Amino acid sequence: MGEALAAELAPDGTLLLAGDLGSGKTVLAQGVARGLGIAPREVASPTFTLIREHAGPAGARLVHVDLYRLGPAEAAGLGLEELLAGPGVKVVEWPERLPWPVAGALRLRLAHGDDESARVIEEEST
Repeated sequence: MGEALAAELAPDGTLLLAGDLGSGKTVLAQGVARGLGIAPREVASPTFTLIREHAGPAGARLVHVDLYRLGPAEAAGLGLEELLAGPGVKVVEWPERLPWPVAGALRLRLAHGDDESARVIEEEST
């Protein structure tokens, strides 16, 4: 699914990924990376670094943001508005911590299904 989303998001789209811990947000970001020609193993959860940038072939760029450890006031001080408006595909985990809406972003909520291996994905508009 992430690979298919990469085609929709390239070259400069934003994907907002909401969901509980362990619901597959980083795995989906790895699929987006694969779709951009970036090795999925290079994409790890940036929980402690907050923002990781990855370069791919032919100028592809992935910006992976994880706001889990921040509140909206702290997120406001990171300069994310400029980053999210800039070039490249942006994937933001825990977007509910952003202090503003991201216009034009694709928003997905991932949740555990009844079967622990299943995931329910619902698209939300922003």
